[in-house]
Amino acid sequence: MTDPRPQRRLAAIMAADVVSYTRLMDLDEAGTLARLKALRSELFDPRTEAYGGRIFKNTGDGALAEFPSATDAVQAALDIQHELAARNADLPEAERILLRVGISLGDVIVEGDDLFGNGVNIAARMEALAAPGSICVSANVYEHVAGAIEAEFEDLGEQEVKNLPRPVRCYQLSPSSTANAVTPAETGEPPTSGTSLPVALPDKPSIAVLPFNNMSGDPEQEFFADGMTEDIITLLSQVPGLFVIARNSTFAYKGQSPDVRAVAADLGVRYILEGSVRKGGNRIRITAQFIDAETGNHIWANRYDRVLDDIFEVQDEVTAGIVGALQSRLLVAEASFLNRRPTVELDAWGNVVRAKTKLFAYRRADLDEAEPHARRAIEIDPNYAEAYAVLAHIMVWRSFNGWTDDWYVAAVEASELCDKALSLTVNDAAVLTEVGSAYQWLGRFQKARALLDRAHSLNPNAPMTCSMAGLTSAQSGQTDAGIALTRKASVLSAKDPLEYMFQLCLAHALFFARDFAGARDAGEASLLVEPHLTPSLLITAAAYARLGDMDAARARLERLRQHGSPAAIDNMFRPRPDGTLWAEFTGAIKEVIGREPNI
Repeated sequence: MTDPRPQRRLAAIMAADVVSYTRLMDLDEAGTLARLKALRSELFDPRTEAYGGRIFKNTGDGALAEFPSATDAVQAALDIQHELAARNADLPEAERILLRVGISLGDVIVEGDDLFGNGVNIAARMEALAAPGSICVSANVYEHVAGAIEAEFEDLGEQEVKNLPRPVRCYQLSPSSTANAVTPAETGEPPTSGTSLPVALPDKPSIAVLPFNNMSGDPEQEFFADGMTEDIITLLSQVPGLFVIARNSTFAYKGQSPDVRAVAADLGVRYILEGSVRKGGNRIRITAQFIDAETGNHIWANRYDRVLDDIFEVQDEVTAGIVGALQSRLLVAEASFLNRRPTVELDAWGNVVRAKTKLFAYRRADLDEAEPHARRAIEIDPNYAEAYAVLAHIMVWRSFNGWTDDWYVAAVEASELCDKALSLTVNDAAVLTEVGSAYQWLGRFQKARALLDRAHSLNPNAPMTCSMAGLTSAQSGQTDAGIALTRKASVLSAKDPLEYMFQLCLAHALFFARDFAGARDAGEASLLVEPHLTPSLLITAAAYARLGDMDAARARLERLRQHGSPAAIDNMFRPRPDGTLWAEFTGAIKEVIGREPNI
């Protein structure tokens, strides 16, 4: 009796693909085909066979191969990339063929000479993540070959990839033999029209919003989809430091299904936002995907299901959510991009991005890394307002936590840096948010609120701005408005990398509204993500104290003492210029510590 179960085995799979194949064919179809055949017969196929590999599928401009071991697959790929780089060295750029290679180790299903399954799928995703001329491998391949071959591995972290339910950790090989590897910005993916060279990328983050697709078959929804696209472009254009391609350029792609890498190369952007709209009855589903065009990797994706009671209200709500969600993801994406550059090559803006991403971890070691970047940015550009604002925030955090030789000197420097930033601009929402946050932790509450309110009016869809503006509103007595603003941050950007800060601000707002149970829960939610965040430990301890659970309150302060911020407890009691609400907070802390503060 024939066994109905599919035949399976463990295999190392290599996926290879030609970079910019369409562009090369457009420029010289006959020459490209000849060079590709020579590459296969003289290099790719022989090297695959030499390491025991078997090509089981050709894809026109690429191939899939099976190897008996991960080491064989990686070594074959290294040999291929090394020799290909040598061949390209003497060729004009238009005639060079570059490969992306991805390798995975996993279970495959055998059907005749063909292979299917996760092992094959992940290899294809690794190939899509690889830079042109290099090799990207899955984590289990890295574990098998690291140290066994002469190559440097760059940890790309966990990557969300298409059609896989969970992020995949991956590593890129950067051996000396592939030093000639180039980036898509240098080679360009095929332009969607004509044969013009790719546009150079701007120094700062850049994005193109493609027209959202109407999937409903309902012409009326065409206007809704176009309106959403236009509104997203308008709102993103208000985000400081972001280069956004104009509507007329992106709407040239309406009705097409272009390769995002081709669009990015054609328009000169690093990121693409695309989406779709589908209506059924009185419900509508809107999807959005934020894509790193260099790798083709999805950085963020979300789905919005809404009832169409008011079409314009739905459009405004979803548009704000998409724009809000992108702002934190852009910072994380840019940090990942800049991490692939040597520190010495960073300009003022690059140093500020590095400083901000480290600052937002709010740990002492991270501040130690962030501060030199912020100071370097000021050296490079003495008129860069955001550099002063970020450095002010860093110095405030040092002072607040006692992570400095003299808390007072650090606080004075922070205040002077805030003043300098404001002397350079009063219309940049990002700068006003940083300075307002710094003033908050300095205890200059009224000044903080004024700045954060203005920042919110300039960019009402920035989650961090909403969160901090909500905290200062609640602190000044407008607790309902403050709670609504802090909750808005989480609505704008669900599962945001900075969600722990949104929960911290919500905890403060609820505490000032005397909802101590809510403050406790929000504080604990913040601590689930960042267990040693000083203000979260303080507000949670205060909430427990007001709820009568002194053991839990003391446990939170003990955690704070053990992890390097004991001075923060006494710093809470330093003179504050505003109001009774803060006194309620410090009074609760005093009950927990059972003594007068050392100030």
